[in-house]
Amino acid sequence: MTTRILSSDMTLYETMYILRPDLSDEAVDQAISHYQDMLKESGADMLETQHRGKRRLAYEINRYREGIYIQMNYQAPGTAIAPMERAMRLSEDVIRYLTILFEAPSEQSERQPEIIETAAPLGS
Repeated sequence: MTTRILSSDMTLYETMYILRPDLSDEAVDQAISHYQDMLKESGADMLETQHRGKRRLAYEINRYREGIYIQMNYQAPGTAIAPMERAMRLSEDVIRYLTILFEAPSEQSERQPEIIETAAPLGS
């Protein structure tokens, strides 16, 4: 296992996108490499890409009942996201996409809340 040091101007992101189910394996691989290359050109460092396979959608999207799910985890500057999402929005192969920002847990959320017990005053 390797440990990576995150630079201050780079942020961790996760992008999940769904491709049309009728794409060939070659077209799926081509789409994956296209979006990876876009991110790398923008200065991103790819941490992991997972091909999650064809799955049934919870509801119909553009007359499709299934989709090919791809998940990318990467470290990138914030300016790298908009061009990639624009390309996904314009592509006929991508039927849905979502990018989320990974935030490191703060010290406040890691600490347990302090419980302060108070006694009722004497004589009451």
